[in-house]
Amino acid sequence: MAVNLTELSLPQLEGLKTQLDQETEFLSSSIAQLKVVQTKYVEAKDSLNVLNKSNEGKELLVPLTSSMYVPGKLHDVDHVLVDVGTGYFVEKNVEDGKEFFKRKIDFLTKQIEKIQPALQEKYAMKQAVVEVMNMKLQQLHSQQASQSGTTKA
Repeated sequence: MAVNLTELSLPQLEGLKTQLDQETEFLSSSIAQLKVVQTKYVEAKDSLNVLNKSNEGKELLVPLTSSMYVPGKLHDVDHVLVDVGTGYFVEKNVEDGKEFFKRKIDFLTKQIEKIQPALQEKYAMKQAVVEVMNMKLQQLHSQQASQSGTTKA
C-alpha cells in the first residue's frame, strides 16, 4: 500500500521517520554482525593453510581462552575439529575443513547481499520523509510569518 508522504501530518511523518531510523539501525547492525562472523570464518579458513607436513611437530600456542594460551606441539596436520555450532565439533580433513568454511563464507556473503538493498531502500525512504518534513516546516513557518505580518498591519 503506497502512501503519499505529502498527505501525512508532521507528527505522522515524525513517527514514520523514527520507525525508519529503527529499521535502518537494525539492518545496519545485522550486516555488521554478519561481517564479524564472516571475518572469523575467513580467519579460520586461512589458518588451515598452516597445516602442512613442514610444520608438523613445531611448537605453537594453543588458546584456552581469548587471552590465555598454553604451549603445545602440532601433532596431526591432516585433521581438524570444526565447530559446527551449539557446542558440536566434527573431525574433518584439512580440505574438507576449508570447503566447510568456504560454504559458510559464501552463505554469509549472500545474506549480506540480500540485506544491503533493503537497507538502501529504507535509507532512501527516510531521506524522502525528511525532505517532506522540511518542506512542511517551511510552509508552516511562512504561514506563521504571513499571519503575524497581517496582524501587525
